[in-house]
Amino acid sequence: MVRMTKEAWPKRSHTAAEALRAPAGTTVELLGWVSVSNVVGGLVFVRLRDGSGYIQLAAKKGSVPDSIWEEARGIPIESAVYAKGVLKDDPRAPGGKEVSLHDFRVISSSAPWPITRSAIRSPTALYDMRHLAIRGPKTSAVLRIRSRVIDLTTQYFFRRGYTLIQAPLLVKAAVEGGSTLFPVKYFDQTAYLSQSAQLYEEAAICAFEKVFIMQPAFRAEKSKTSRHLTEFWMIEAEVAFIGLPELMKVEEELVTEIASGVKEGCKPELQVLGKAVKVPDSPFPKITYDEALKIAHRKGVSMEWGDDLGTEAENVVSMEFEAPVFVTGYPVKARSFYHVSDPARPEATMSADLLAPGYGELATGGQRIHEYDVLYKKVQDFGIDPASMTWYLELRKYGLPPHSGFGMGVERVMRWMLGLKHIRSASIFPRTMNRLFP
Repeated sequence: MVRMTKEAWPKRSHTAAEALRAPAGTTVELLGWVSVSNVVGGLVFVRLRDGSGYIQLAAKKGSVPDSIWEEARGIPIESAVYAKGVLKDDPRAPGGKEVSLHDFRVISSSAPWPITRSAIRSPTALYDMRHLAIRGPKTSAVLRIRSRVIDLTTQYFFRRGYTLIQAPLLVKAAVEGGSTLFPVKYFDQTAYLSQSAQLYEEAAICAFEKVFIMQPAFRAEKSKTSRHLTEFWMIEAEVAFIGLPELMKVEEELVTEIASGVKEGCKPELQVLGKAVKVPDSPFPKITYDEALKIAHRKGVSMEWGDDLGTEAENVVSMEFEAPVFVTGYPVKARSFYHVSDPARPEATMSADLLAPGYGELATGGQRIHEYDVLYKKVQDFGIDPASMTWYLELRKYGLPPHSGFGMGVERVMRWMLGLKHIRSASIFPRTMNRLFP
C-alpha cells in the first residue's frame, strides 16, 4: 500500500461537487475518504466523499498500472485518499459523472470499519460510536441542515439591526429554576452552568437596544424523553421598547424564515433524508392558556389551572393545529420570576410558548418586569435571595425600559422541522441524562 507523507500531499484541483459540474474530459485531482468500494470483475468502483459531497471513481484492470488497480481494489472504507483521473459522463454514476483513475494513493489508511449492519440496528451502539457515525450520509445531512439553520438565524437578526453578544456560561444565579442547575466548583465558590443568557441580554439592551445570542445552555433535568437534552444550543433575543404582541411577531418571522431557507437551500440534504419541509402559514394561531387547558382536559390530560403544560398536554394541544401555535397568558406560578403580570388579570403573565404540532415547545418568551420595586417583591415571593440578584435588580434603577425576549432551542426546531424521532439526532455529540460519551 502506497502511503503519502505530508510533504508529498498534492494540491486538490476540485472538490467532488466542483468535479460533478466540470465538463467531461477534465482532469481532476481529489482528496477525500472512501465511503464505498466494490470490485466487479476487472473493474473497481470507489465512492469518494469529501466536504462537498460524493463522486464515483473507477479503475479498469489493464488500463491503469497494476499498483494503482491493486491499491484501489484493497482500500479499506473510510481511508483518506488522493485520486487523479479524467471525468467521464456516466448516467449510472451518482451525479452523472465518473472519474477514470490515473493515480490513486492512500494518505491515511482505516482499520476495519466497526459500524456494521448489526450496529446500525442499535441506537445505543451508534451513539457510542457517534465520533464515527457522523460520517454517514443521513447523520451528516442533518448536521449540514443544522449549520444552515444557524446561518439563517444570524442572517435574520443581523438584517434587522440586532447585535450579537456572548454571555457567561459560568453564572452565580439561576434563571429558570434551582432544581435544574449543574453546580461547578469555582475556586472557593459554587458556580453553575448557564441555563439561559437572558439576564445578561437584558443588561445589554440598554447599550444596543436589540440583542441576540446563540450559545450552549444546560439543564439538569432528569428526563428521558425524546425532546430533552442536558446540553443544547439556544437562540435567544431581547428587545427594548416592545411588548408580547411584537415579540410573537419576531418569533413567527424567524421560524418561517428558517423553514423557508432550509426548504430552498438544503434540497440535497432533504433528499438524502427523504424529508420535505413545510413552511407554516402566517400568522400563527394564538390561544390562551385557559383554552389550552380545556383542550388538554378534553383529551384526557389531568392537570389543574396554574400547572405548567407538561409534555403530554403540549402534544395534545399542539396536535389541534396544523401550524405552530402560540399559547399565551400562562399563570404566574407556572412562569419564572421576571415575567410581567397581565394588568387585566394579575394571576396571569404576559408570556407565550410556541408549540409545534406533535413536538411541543419550540420557544418560550414574554415581557419582562422593568420596575425595581415590582421585581424585588417578585424575587422575594419566589423564595430567591435578593442579594444573589443585586446587579440584575440594579438595572431597574438606571433607565431599563419595558422590554421582551424569548429563547428557542436549535435542536427542538430541527426535530420539528425534519420530523426527527429523537432530539439527540439534531446534536453532533448529544448530552442526555445517561450519555456523557463520546
